[in-house]
Amino acid sequence: MSERMVGALLVALSSAAFGSMAIFGVWAQDDGTSTPALIFVRFTAAALILIVFMRVRGIALPSLRDCLPVAAMGGIGYVGQAYCYFLALEHAQASLVALLLYLFPAFVAILAAVFLHERIGLVTALALALALAGTFLVVGGGTGKPLGIALGIGAAVIYSIYITVGSVVTRGLDAIAVSTVVCVAAAFVSGVIVAVLAGAGRPASFPESAKGWSSLTAIALVCTVMAIFAFFAGLRLLGPTSTSVLSTLEPVVTVGLATWLLSESLSTVQAIGAALVLAAVVWLALSQRPAPSEAPPV
Repeated sequence: MSERMVGALLVALSSAAFGSMAIFGVWAQDDGTSTPALIFVRFTAAALILIVFMRVRGIALPSLRDCLPVAAMGGIGYVGQAYCYFLALEHAQASLVALLLYLFPAFVAILAAVFLHERIGLVTALALALALAGTFLVVGGGTGKPLGIALGIGAAVIYSIYITVGSVVTRGLDAIAVSTVVCVAAAFVSGVIVAVLAGAGRPASFPESAKGWSSLTAIALVCTVMAIFAFFAGLRLLGPTSTSVLSTLEPVVTVGLATWLLSESLSTVQAIGAALVLAAVVWLALSQRPAPSEAPPV
């Protein structure tokens, strides 16, 4: 199996794991978990698991010089994107927010072309267009307040910067070590946010039963540890633009699981959109090997 195919499978796995987080998130919120608590527990549990794994495997942390930009990715990029997304949901329909978030592949393509001088070939461009069209059909339309729209676009912009910067600052670094630093930084920052909110008289609410804690555990193990590791490993083999296109599989997974587990209906239009995204994923995965300018960044 070629490196490009392995990279495609890893990014698809990451997208599936991230896509399932909405289901576990709904279950956790139904059990009384607030967004700050969910984000804090997610990153803290993931950080602890990854630290233990690193100790067992004998994996060393990168140098302080390498750790600082990676930590910024987690503490600023990852946490910022998560809060923009969840706050946007308070001011706009979920379908609109999801659509705005999945504008990020276009932003990544622009950033990679401008700052990384990455060539956007015909296949990648057409796959990107197909994936974006499918994503639009999957998430549907909607209306929202200007603040919600701005936050949704902000989430997409932050995520695109996160992917583009990650392709550079993680070059030559172990994927597990990178994932650990990202999660530790995100856990620290989200913990500070929880503490500040508590000091302001707005304490975070945590799960009230084993079901809620089980959902948070799944978010940490499946939707964070496995998802981040697969993402960085795939990013190393594919590059930022191809990774961003394949990541559009995430909303398809979310819609499918919501239909199955939350009894939400899947419309004909959404099914067509899902098919378009899957077609783009397969097309990109089976396309030719990337050009030298698209060589694996890590």
